[in-house]
Amino acid sequence: MLIKARRGWEIPEGEATPEQVFLDRRRFVAALGLGAGIAGTGLAGGTAAQAQGRDPTADLYPAKRNEAFRLDREVTPEKVSAEYNNYYEFSTSKAVTPASDALKTRPWTVKIGGLVEAPMEVGFDDLIRRMPLEERLYRMRCVEAWSMAVPWTGFPLRALVDMAKPTSAAKYVVMQTFHDKAVAPGQKQFWYPWPYTEGLTIDEARNDLALLVTGVYGKPLPNQFGAPLRLAVPWKSGFKSVKAINPNTITAERPKTFWEELQASEYGFWANVNPAVPHPRWSQAEERILGTGDRRPTLLFNGYGEQVAELYKDLQKERLWA
Repeated sequence: MLIKARRGWEIPEGEATPEQVFLDRRRFVAALGLGAGIAGTGLAGGTAAQAQGRDPTADLYPAKRNEAFRLDREVTPEKVSAEYNNYYEFSTSKAVTPASDALKTRPWTVKIGGLVEAPMEVGFDDLIRRMPLEERLYRMRCVEAWSMAVPWTGFPLRALVDMAKPTSAAKYVVMQTFHDKAVAPGQKQFWYPWPYTEGLTIDEARNDLALLVTGVYGKPLPNQFGAPLRLAVPWKSGFKSVKAINPNTITAERPKTFWEELQASEYGFWANVNPAVPHPRWSQAEERILGTGDRRPTLLFNGYGEQVAELYKDLQKERLWA
């Protein structure tokens, strides 16, 4: 898709991810030996690769970049973003590696049910080989007032939602992380409402920006980023981007999300980025860019208002901001 008019968050190609990030990575090749049906739960040719310590989907990366998604800054270095993650299942520290490595991401079944005509349980590797993987350069803005710029690889959330054929009663997509206290020490802390739960409206989930992420920096997604499957909704605060998704449910009822249930006075369902609405304990007017320490003014909807503002035009009475 060719975009002729540059948006406020775009930059020239020369300022995007450095070319060397993608050297020595195998290009996408035609998938061989796929399972016969989408409803199967087995891995797509992954057993031998796993036995040798390789990700069974490594041949899918780096995916082709979608040039419609650009940035207003350089991509955050991988070493910086990989060592600065909120993942309370494993630690309240930003350094969640190596603790997150305890999570076994194969086999992994992606489930979607609820108010749908075609409920599914499908092996992760089978699923992504049937999806239109692409790389997108996204900004990410945390409610803690720091930000990064990341080259995510994934596929539109709407592709999964539409496969399940939501009924006319469907209004929300509910996503939860895995729940396994044996590997996630944070989930033993009873004061948190585990499992981590997040949600979007059907219209938000079908917005072109809503991305199910399977890779980053031209490689399969590492555990600390939320492997094997996480959400990226760049116009919202980072806590909306649920990690290690399993399962998904289509409902008519708006879910009570993790942070909303924990502290509703500070974290709401919508969590859209707005510099004019402060968090009760700190300002949202500026953000600190990881890797440089530079401070920049925060943008409404994190700079993606052109794509998403229409979603909220009739919701003025709602608390739309984190």
